[in-house]
Amino acid sequence: MGGGAWSTDVYDAAANYRASTGASAFDYSDRMRGAGRAMKAHPELDPFGVGKRESRDSAEHPTSLAISVLFDVTGSMGSVPKELQAKLPSLFGLLLRKGYVEHPQIMFGAIGDATCDRVPLQVGQFESDNRMDEQLGNIILEGGGGGQVMESYELAMYFMARHTALDCVEKRGKKGYLFVIGDEKPYRKVDAGQVRDLLGDQLRAAIPTREIIEELERTYNVFFIIPAGTAHAQDHEVLATWRELLGERVIELDDLGLACETIALTIGILEDSIDLDEGLDDLRDVGAGAAVAPVGKALARMRPGGPDRREITPGPSGQPPAQRGGTGIARL
Repeated sequence: MGGGAWSTDVYDAAANYRASTGASAFDYSDRMRGAGRAMKAHPELDPFGVGKRESRDSAEHPTSLAISVLFDVTGSMGSVPKELQAKLPSLFGLLLRKGYVEHPQIMFGAIGDATCDRVPLQVGQFESDNRMDEQLGNIILEGGGGGQVMESYELAMYFMARHTALDCVEKRGKKGYLFVIGDEKPYRKVDAGQVRDLLGDQLRAAIPTREIIEELERTYNVFFIIPAGTAHAQDHEVLATWRELLGERVIELDDLGLACETIALTIGILEDSIDLDEGLDDLRDVGAGAAVAPVGKALARMRPGGPDRREITPGPSGQPPAQRGGTGIARL
C-alpha cells in the first residue's frame, strides 16, 4: 500500500458531498450501530489473519516513512477520530507543504477493550493519498470499554510489532513513528487467547506488556498522548503507568484539537527538517497561531541530536536495536 498523493481538493470535495447528502464522515460506524451482535470491523480494517501491513517504497515514493496513529474509541475518547478526520488537511499541510517529510505513509487504527468490546481492534493500511480519509471513515466508534481504567493498548502494540513491515527500517535503518492516543492503562500482558481469537496468531504464553513495547521500539518511535477532558485524563496512576513504560514520550494534551499539530511538529523536529522556532512559525503561517504557545511549551526541550533520533545503526540481525526515548516532552 502507499501509492498516490494526498489532495486537499479531493478531501474538500468529499466533505462537501457528504454535507449535501447528509451523510456522516463515519457512515460505516453509523450503519453498524444497529447491528447488535452482527457488528464487525470493516473488511479493510479487520486485523484477523493479516500477514503484514506494509509501508513500502515505490517509484512514486522512493523514501517512504511510516507514521501510525492509533486511538482509543471507548467512552469519552469517541471524539478523537472525528477531531483527526477534521484536521487531516492541517497534518498534511505541515508534513508535506512545509517539507517535514517528503514521502509520509500514514496508517490509522482504533483501540477498544478486548475483554468486552465487539470490535476491540481496527487497523488500516499505510496510505499516501486520500484513502486514509476513507479508512478513518470506516472505523467503528463503538464507545464501549469495561470500566476498569484499562483498554487493550498492548494488543494493538503487539499487532504493530509483529504485523507491520516498513521499508524505512528494512532499507534505511530508520524507525517509523507510532502515536497512541488514549486515557487509560494497558493490561499487564498480551493475552494469548485474545491474540488467537482476534488476530489468528498462536502464542505459547502471554507476553508482558513491557516486553512487547521493547520489541515495538525496535521499529517505531512510540509516543502516548493523553488528551484533557476525557474520563481519566487526570488519573495520576494512568500517567505514572505510561511514564514507567515510555519515559518522557508521554504527552499530556490540554487541547485535543492540537493533536495533529503536535504530531506533525514532533516528526518535523526529529527528522531534522525544522527546529522548534521554525515549526512554531509554520503554525502561524497555516493559521494555527493559537497553538503556538502550548505546542512551543510542550516541545521546548526537544533538541536535534538527542536520544530520540530515528537514524539508528542496524543490529547484527539487520534490525535496529530498541532505543528508550528521552526527548523530555513537557505538558501541553
